[in-house]
Amino acid sequence: MLSRRTGPGRRLLTVGAVATLTLALGLTGSASADPGAVCPPTQTNCYVWDGDDGNPGGGDDDPGSGGDGGTARKCTRNGQPMRCYDELLGWFSQADGCYYKLQEPQPDGVPEGMKSYLQSCGDGGVGGQVPIDLAEPPPGFGDAPDPADLAAQALAEIRLLPVEVGVAPKPGDKPGLVGLPIWLWVQDHGLNYWGPIPNSASDRGVTVTISAEVEKIVWKMGNGAQITCAGRGETGWGREFNPDTDANTEPPCGYRSGYPKPTEPGKPYKISAVTHWKVTWSGGGESGVITTTRGSDEAAIEIDELQVVTR
Repeated sequence: MLSRRTGPGRRLLTVGAVATLTLALGLTGSASADPGAVCPPTQTNCYVWDGDDGNPGGGDDDPGSGGDGGTARKCTRNGQPMRCYDELLGWFSQADGCYYKLQEPQPDGVPEGMKSYLQSCGDGGVGGQVPIDLAEPPPGFGDAPDPADLAAQALAEIRLLPVEVGVAPKPGDKPGLVGLPIWLWVQDHGLNYWGPIPNSASDRGVTVTISAEVEKIVWKMGNGAQITCAGRGETGWGREFNPDTDANTEPPCGYRSGYPKPTEPGKPYKISAVTHWKVTWSGGGESGVITTTRGSDEAAIEIDELQVVTR
């Protein structure tokens, strides 16, 4: 294992072998299916987290052991029981009797392929922490949560709502005409419909932050055509049609060429919108992107042929 220990005013680079230690690990927090879970509206996936703090069972006299017949992890230093995980100090390593906590965010200057931890040995507590860079997590640190799981948890806690379709000609109004532009817009582009929505989730010393925002909206026109509008502002969420000012104006988001054929009797064009959300996350020394979509209800409109009168 390569390590670089950093102290006040100096850096020490060391190369050495760390004793291999096999630990029987207790249960840690994980995502699980729970039939009693309540999902936020429009969310199809829910995550239920058990909230385990990494210290299975055990009372004050034995902070690292559990009550399952000795199969849970036990941590000791000089024969004295130690907490296997401490919220401030991180994870205990039986190999050297020190606590290790991953630095969040990672400091500048950490060599490629390594991560920086705060090491605490002895009884100094937080005041005795020193930075140390490691190529691999120290023994006993293997129970840290997966940052991607925390990102999914943070996403499950926010509401991403499908948009309400706005279209001109309006459903139920007089039909539109072949070849004329169809205006498209969303009725509400507030945070839960468009973003950005921030959130975070923490577990056992690791915090992951996310930001969810609509990247684009894809309109399905009911005749096989699809219109993509992207970005923030009217080019993304469109603008409501104003018959007094927009009669001769191209829509910022719309089916500009119009329908090439009229609707058949009893078969209106059914328009719907799918918002494509991009969720960026970072934490635990990692980062990533989650994509998800929300589909709207349909709006039905009719299109007539343009009648030409000749004399």
